[in-house]
Amino acid sequence: MGGDDFDQLIASLGEILSFTDDGKAPGASPKLPPLIDVAAIRRKTGLSQTAFALQVGVAVGTIRNWEHGRRLPQGPARILLALLDRNPKVIEDTLGAE
Repeated sequence: MGGDDFDQLIASLGEILSFTDDGKAPGASPKLPPLIDVAAIRRKTGLSQTAFALQVGVAVGTIRNWEHGRRLPQGPARILLALLDRNPKVIEDTLGAE
């Protein structure tokens, strides 16, 4: 690859990044709070531990472990919990109530 080709490639990458809203590469990780208070989020939804577990698709024991600090939510669960923290009805609004 010649110098001109490299410069053209770099310019093209800059153009691609300019198409995103925030200037970050597509698929960049969202900013999540370092600690997620699962009990507070669940209370915002007004659900019991059992109903909340069913809604987010995990075992009720997982909810209990998160709420008591024995385990921390990881990966997609952290993102879902952050969404629920901002909008406690996001699952119902998106998927409908069962």
